Order: sequence, then structure tokens, then C-alpha cells
Amino acid sequence: MMIPWLLCGLGLVILLLAGDALVKGAVNLSLRIGVPALIVSLTIVAFGTSAPELLISVQAVLEDVPGLALGNVVGSNTANILMVLGIPAILAAMHTGECETRKTYVMMIAASVLFIALAMRGTFDWVSGIVLLAALALVLGDAFRDVLVHRRAGEEARVDEPEGADPSMPVWRIGVYLVLGLVGLPLGADILVDNATVIAVTYGLSDTVIGLTLVAVGTSLPELATTVMAALRRQADVALGNVIGSNMFNLLAIIGIAALVGPIPVDPAFLRFDLWVMLGASLLLVPFVFLRWNITRIWGLVLSALYAVYVFALLI
Repeated sequence: MMIPWLLCGLGLVILLLAGDALVKGAVNLSLRIGVPALIVSLTIVAFGTSAPELLISVQAVLEDVPGLALGNVVGSNTANILMVLGIPAILAAMHTGECETRKTYVMMIAASVLFIALAMRGTFDWVSGIVLLAALALVLGDAFRDVLVHRRAGEEARVDEPEGADPSMPVWRIGVYLVLGLVGLPLGADILVDNATVIAVTYGLSDTVIGLTLVAVGTSLPELATTVMAALRRQADVALGNVIGSNMFNLLAIIGIAALVGPIPVDPAFLRFDLWVMLGASLLLVPFVFLRWNITRIWGLVLSALYAVYVFALLI
């Protein structure tokens, strides 16, 4: 019975490494052929870093386990707030009171409400997919406009240096990164989805529960690592912005694209419990975003404990 667990771990490692390789290759290829760094940061990096979650969701739809796709996104968003912000705050209090994330936070809440409203239709079909991707286009367009405004004001925009950019990278290495990413992502997704399904059947769990727990936690590990480092370096804006941006992209892009691949039925359990937990977890950030509270170690313990209770409630 250990083999499916080990293969799930292998699939996850392949996904994370392949996603990182794809980002490096795509970023440097785009910069080399003259695509502006701004466009690269707002599109290629954003899509590339979410490639593992996207491939898992698409693969789950193709293999007729759509609950895994939806569970992955909803579970990841809940884990991103409760676990990814909670654990780093225990290690080092995050001074989020100094962050200006109100606008992007409001967008994330709006995306969450839109997502829940579409879920109430019972299925994420191609219509839902188009609506979600249209909302994503509006978000990216607004981000593009904001960066241009900062540039005209003479301010340096963080996106001027895309993640993974290396001006000295030779062409052959760019090609290797692209091949590794394009081959590794579907391979890792296939291994992970197949063995997660085996685990679900063996333990009598639904593919939805496996998506909400095992797969969601696994795909949230890169965000956790990034946030831990940001907290230790006292970069609270990076930590909070990373979580808000990742959650918004999960809702709009991943399910938006997966819904175009095939319909994703919404398990009634999502409408009764999980979607509201996701929204409730998102609303927990209100005092940190609007009232300028810091995420202290006590708050870190509270958030982490809430996540542990949520996972326990799913498994019992």
C-alpha cells in the first residue's frame, strides 16, 4: 500500500520541478525574442507557477475524476490562507500592517464570490470557463494598467525583473528547460492523479476529499516555501501578496481552463461546506488587510489550528 503514496510523492516532485523548469525556459525565451518583461511577468510567470495545479485539474477532468480537480483548487485556496500564512507566522511574526494589498484582496474576494455563484449552477461547463477567464483577463488588464501608471510616475515596478530571468542563459539550456517542463508536467500529473485515485479507493475516500487534502497540500508546498522565506526575511508584502495572487489565479485560470476541457460537476458537499470554508478563510484576512493588524505568532497558531480542524473534519 506504500507504493501509491510513494508514486504520489514522485508525481508531485516531477510536477514541481517541471513547473520550475517551464517558467525558467519560457521566461528567458520570451525575453530573448523581445517580449517585454512586463508582459512576461504578468502572464508567463503567473501561468507557469500555476502549471502543476493546472495540469492536475486538466488530467483529472480527462480521467473522469473531476472532484479531484475542484478539490485541488478549493483545498489549495483554503490551505494557502490557513496553512501557508499560519506556519510561517509561527516561525516569524509577519508585519502585514505595513502592506498595501487592499485592491488585490477585494479582487480575490470578488473572484471567490463569482466562483461560488457559478458553482451553484451545479457544473462548471464551458460557459463558466469563459466567464472565469474573462474575469482573469480583467484582473490582468488592471494589473498591466497599474504597472504602466507606476512607470510613468518614475517608480520602479517589481515586475521589471521576472522570476527565473537569466540574461546569460544559453539557447540550448533554454531549450532543455522547455522540454523538461513540457514533458514533465503531463507525466507528473498523470502519475499523481492515477495514484491519488488508487489511494481514494483503497481508503474509501472520495476523489474530492483526496483533492482537498493530499493534492491540495502538495501543490501548496511551493507557496509555503516562498512564504516561509519571505517571513524570515521580514518581507510580509511578498508573503501576503503571494497568497492573494495565487488564490485568485487558482479560481479564475485553473478551473476556467479545465472547464473548457470538459464539464466539472460540483459535488453537493462543496456547496454545503468546502466552498464556505474557503470563503470564510479568505474573510479571516480582513483585519490584516484593512485594519493593518500584523499576523503574529498567536495568529499563526490560530490559523494553523483551524486548518488542522478542517482537515480532520474532512477525514472523519
